[in-house]
Amino acid sequence: MSGHSKWVNIRIKKGKMDALRGKTFTRLAKEIIAAARAGGGDPNNNLRLRNAIQKAREASMPADNIKRSILRGTGELEGVQYEDVTYEGYGPGGVAVLVQCMTDNRNRTAPEVRSIFRAHGGNMGENGCVSYLFDQKGVIAVGKGAADEDTMLMAALDAGAEDVKTEDEEVYEILTAPADVYTVKEALEAAGIAVQEADTRMVPQTTVTVTGKDAQQVMKLLEDLEENDDVQAVFANVAFSEEALESLA
Repeated sequence: MSGHSKWVNIRIKKGKMDALRGKTFTRLAKEIIAAARAGGGDPNNNLRLRNAIQKAREASMPADNIKRSILRGTGELEGVQYEDVTYEGYGPGGVAVLVQCMTDNRNRTAPEVRSIFRAHGGNMGENGCVSYLFDQKGVIAVGKGAADEDTMLMAALDAGAEDVKTEDEEVYEILTAPADVYTVKEALEAAGIAVQEADTRMVPQTTVTVTGKDAQQVMKLLEDLEENDDVQAVFANVAFSEEALESLA
């Protein structure tokens, strides 16, 4: 997986994501609300809602919370109304950054995101300045102990995956069309292959390797963006050097 993913895994192991874990249900609820508002409350006819519910269940979100979030999205229960907004910019070393937010007040969120970019040597740009460098994909992570490489390749491609990346030492990274991610996940599990994670992400077409001070600044930039209450997800075309990852670990 990418250097960014390895960095996230290191942070989890070091216990630096306790605050982020505490916000998980809030972020999941906001996604369900927005999905239900945009496409209706029936997950069978609303792919975004179906995916949001699946992620909530995987995170052990209580069924009552999921139901209330759907009803808030459809307007059957009163609640705060959120809208999707994506901010784009550059971090140190020319790293491209996409910040997906869900907010009830753009006038609060935009200045906060801009301030975080500036505080860590980056700058927020105009819409479209970096989004063309990313493709939306379904991404499935499977531990390498779950199957040998040939078996994994055959199972994933037969299930409808587009590609399987094997470079990471610990996991296979399976890429799918966004709409197929959970179909492929279920097919792999039906074949007896345990899946660690499945989600849709913005996958960079190419990556920029950063080292030294730039690496430290980019790490802090991504960390502070992820910790903002209005931020749902952060994507970057960064590949941290092994030296930078080792210094963090």
